[in-house]
Amino acid sequence: MAQLSLQDVNIGFGGPTLLEGIQLIIEKGQHLALVGRNGSGKSTLLKVITGELDTETGEVVRQAGLVFARLIQQVPQDMGGSLFEIVAAGLGRGGELLGQYRALHACGDLKKQDTLDRLAEIHHQIDDLHAWQHQAVIEETLSLMKLDPDTDFNTLSSGMKRRVLLARCWVRRPDVLILDEPTNHLDLGSILWLETFLSTYRGTLLFVSHDRTFVRKLAHGIIDLDRGRVRRYDCDFETYLERKQQDLQVQLRQEDLFDKKLAQEEVWIRKGILARRTRNEGRVCQLQELRQQRSERRSQVGKVNLQVQQAQLSGRKVIEVKNLSFGYDEQNPIVKDFSTLILRGDRIGLLGPNGSGKTTLIRLLLGELSPQQGTIQHGTNLEVAYFDQLHATLDEDKTVQENISPYRDTILFNGKARHVVGFLSDFLFSPQQVRAKVETLSGGERNRLLLARLLIQPANVLVLDEPTNDLDFETLELLEEMLLEFPGTVLVVSHDRSFLNNVVTSTFAFDGNGLVREYAGGYDDYIVQRQHEQPRTASPPKTQDPKLKTKPTPDTHRDGTARPKKLTWKETQELAVLPTRIEQQEADLERLHATLADPHFYKDRSETKVVALTQQMQQIESELKDAYLRWEELEGRKD
Repeated sequence: MAQLSLQDVNIGFGGPTLLEGIQLIIEKGQHLALVGRNGSGKSTLLKVITGELDTETGEVVRQAGLVFARLIQQVPQDMGGSLFEIVAAGLGRGGELLGQYRALHACGDLKKQDTLDRLAEIHHQIDDLHAWQHQAVIEETLSLMKLDPDTDFNTLSSGMKRRVLLARCWVRRPDVLILDEPTNHLDLGSILWLETFLSTYRGTLLFVSHDRTFVRKLAHGIIDLDRGRVRRYDCDFETYLERKQQDLQVQLRQEDLFDKKLAQEEVWIRKGILARRTRNEGRVCQLQELRQQRSERRSQVGKVNLQVQQAQLSGRKVIEVKNLSFGYDEQNPIVKDFSTLILRGDRIGLLGPNGSGKTTLIRLLLGELSPQQGTIQHGTNLEVAYFDQLHATLDEDKTVQENISPYRDTILFNGKARHVVGFLSDFLFSPQQVRAKVETLSGGERNRLLLARLLIQPANVLVLDEPTNDLDFETLELLEEMLLEFPGTVLVVSHDRSFLNNVVTSTFAFDGNGLVREYAGGYDDYIVQRQHEQPRTASPPKTQDPKLKTKPTPDTHRDGTARPKKLTWKETQELAVLPTRIEQQEADLERLHATLADPHFYKDRSETKVVALTQQMQQIESELKDAYLRWEELEGRKD
């Protein structure tokens, strides 16, 4: 049963049409992801659905008595008070009064007459609104969200603030829950909690998210907003990506045919004098109509062209850390006895809860903080570019161009002079946007501007702190490709699981109590390795008499734990040749990557040969992974 429908909705705010001819039906209980490029109008469409924004033409039909709740993208700067007050305010005036009554009763001087008079006044207003029954709903919601009602909102992390705002929506018991970028600034634990929480929601869920794993797990269907129009895909996310690509290819073929027809008609209309005298007036009218259609076509938005201003290559050793310890409180170390070696070309992800110390570790690695114990050695020729979304600032009152190059129209990029307008066009900023103030940009557009400002710096070490927030799928994929091709070193803090899987070669995981452990691969690899970890020591059997001393066997240590078996002669020989084999496999893999990346390779090759070469590359990748695992196993048993 349809809960709401949009019928031929148009919105343009007095300029070019932002939403054009929107036709959409949403039924009860569906979980739908709204996706589209940054600035395409997703937040506008959500406001139209809830009734916060009127349409210019068209109609929105909502089921009678439908209750909406919308989680906005940004945490309001002026919000404050206890969590009880914040959540209660989601119920309107009655909830606000309940919050005021509770706060005044807890903090007011109950011996003063004016306090008692104010309590009595609020009590009477709550009675008039019949709002006392809301208190149980508020307390139930706070308990469900694991929130302390007396905690001050302004003491919370950005992730916990988002959870409070979700509780403020949930307390209304909405029929339709709308979430705008719900995972932004959440740590991984909070994202996993949110996924579990929303997966049990029986109402209608409509959400905007660029977290691909989040969309995969929650969405029953996809609403694609592209160039002002929506298309509904009732399928999973992977199938949507395939169908979307097929639709774009069909559209491009249709546009090519249209352009050819238009070109033919233009040639005909410009023929000699005799042709003009005898031309068919109906055909002239048709040509004028074709010209009009071509002028109204909204072409597919281009792709971001991400390039790094590369500095001279660093030395092979980038950072070496030995027995690093640091903490602002001796009882609660942030990093404890941590050692690692970061080499040129490493792409390392830092994973852990908000506040666990990821940014502190980065500052230690970069030399911005001094270790309390241990040593940190930097290699040669390090040029660092640091992207910190939370602390990076854009001047709202200045234009996009002035935030990149305030005094000149050109910049020097990879040894060539480039006009700022041309450089920013690589990041999908139109000439009009380049001259507009930053305050007019969407969240994703601001993030692209921050990336542009980062990449303009010469660097061989990139440090990215939450770079994926607000970026659309296409820009995320291009950022991933850029980082994979970057010849330098990358340190990235991110809670985007797909991003970590696609980019990083190893993961530094904060396990609590200052323990930072290194794992090979991305997020999924980290999870698998954690699941297979075994305790380092084993407790003696409970039935054993502690007074009895058992003689250790050749296969056990003195404490009874298993002793690794020594290498056989055959395994010793295998270990000796493994490094050479690994080097050869890496060289073969690098050669295949270069071949498949060369556009000329595909000109005279059949599809069968391309597929065969791709399969060969995948086979070598699998063998290389097995070789590394075998080398680690044998190396660990060598002594």
